[in-house]
Amino acid sequence: MNLTPEQLKKYRDKKYAALHKTAKEWFHKFIRLRDTDENGIGYCISSGRIVKYGTNNCQAGHFYPAGSFKSIEFNENNVHVQSLSDNYYRSANLNEYRPNLIKKIGQPEFDNLVYLAQLSKATRFKEDRFLMIEVIETYKVKVKELAKCKNFKI
Repeated sequence: MNLTPEQLKKYRDKKYAALHKTAKEWFHKFIRLRDTDENGIGYCISSGRIVKYGTNNCQAGHFYPAGSFKSIEFNENNVHVQSLSDNYYRSANLNEYRPNLIKKIGQPEFDNLVYLAQLSKATRFKEDRFLMIEVIETYKVKVKELAKCKNFKI
């Protein structure tokens, strides 16, 4: 996405931390909308438990943790709906997450995600304001489109 001067101007007074928080909010909202149906019902990628969009139990859970793998923090194949229990109390329940993720995205995409994670660990990656603004603007559009398709009010 190419950012326009108007888009950049909107965020000129925002500090990186505030931009990162907003980027995460829009990205996670997109993941929760993507992985739930028109009634807001989804299934945890790890346990298969039913989760409801808009509740604290409906989380956007990373396969590779965002804090350790910054370059894939906003990778759609790395983040899926998870229950609060699996995401927080079972450390993502990776033993169940992995096979279900492979079923969902396919082996080639999973292998690519593993490669990107290895690359993330082997190289230095520094997020910046421009990336955060790009994530915000990209996922605002995606969220609004998905919400419209599913008749959700955002």
